[in-house]
Amino acid sequence: MEKLSIKAVENVMEITKRVGTLPKQMNVSIYENMNDCSYNDKPLSLDTLFELSEFFKFFGDTTRIRIIEILLSGEISVNEIAEKLQLGQSAVSHQLRILRTAGLVKPRRVGRTVFYALDDEHIGLIFNTGLAHILHKKGV
Repeated sequence: MEKLSIKAVENVMEITKRVGTLPKQMNVSIYENMNDCSYNDKPLSLDTLFELSEFFKFFGDTTRIRIIEILLSGEISVNEIAEKLQLGQSAVSHQLRILRTAGLVKPRRVGRTVFYALDDEHIGLIFNTGLAHILHKKGV
């Protein structure tokens, strides 16, 4: 597999900056190192490919994608997410539970309020890379 070029990194960074979805904690080094994994040297097992397929299914729901987009800005409470999405708190909680079970988000409880954040920078990277691809295809 070919390493990600600096120009490709710059393109993703530029697109995500223009649409305002680049998380503050993300930087170029994340993009530069995204292909530095040992899997490049050996074939992937069917089990690993199945896990990857299952992982991408969690991105297949518009509400979950909207939640991830909100969480790109940082930690936020369930009620604030529901308000931003104009959805009921129970509907948002249901989707957050799915994202939490998948390891895409992590909760933090303060009293009766639960705050959510992306689990790590990989989730933002996946979102932004997918977004860059969509915008590139649209000619944006």
